[in-house]
Amino acid sequence: MTDNLRPLHPDDIQPTRPGRILGLDVGTRRIGIAVTDPLGITAQGLETLQRKNKRHDFQQLRLLIEQFEVTEIVVGLPLRMSGAEGTQAEKMQAFAEDLRKHFGLPVHLFDERLTSAEANRLLRETELSIEKRGKAVDRMAAILILQAWMERQRISDL
Repeated sequence: MTDNLRPLHPDDIQPTRPGRILGLDVGTRRIGIAVTDPLGITAQGLETLQRKNKRHDFQQLRLLIEQFEVTEIVVGLPLRMSGAEGTQAEKMQAFAEDLRKHFGLPVHLFDERLTSAEANRLLRETELSIEKRGKAVDRMAAILILQAWMERQRISDL
């Protein structure tokens, strides 16, 4: 055994408690929000945030980050169907950078193409009224973004 290698002592092992991941579907008027369960297996929708201004939005997000002990954030990246980035994608990149600076957490951008369409399709299959469906679509899109990102992470870990 070399001089700088020694057996691990139980005090050397710091228990790591994985934090939760916050998923955001950011629009101009609302932010759909989802969070992973404590084990990081599923995404659960939270109340949709009605946007007012950056200060208000970030205050509300801070409360969620603290409440759910969030350690990472996933933001939907609205690419064009061709995969090209447009104006909305640029806005989301700037928003993600603001989140990184403001909260000091890793922020991941994830392709959100078709999540709103899929959310609408899933909600049409329920017996929700059109009005309630409209309110739920942002939350459902956030769930789909976060769930898809988690699946991609699991695949890349294999």
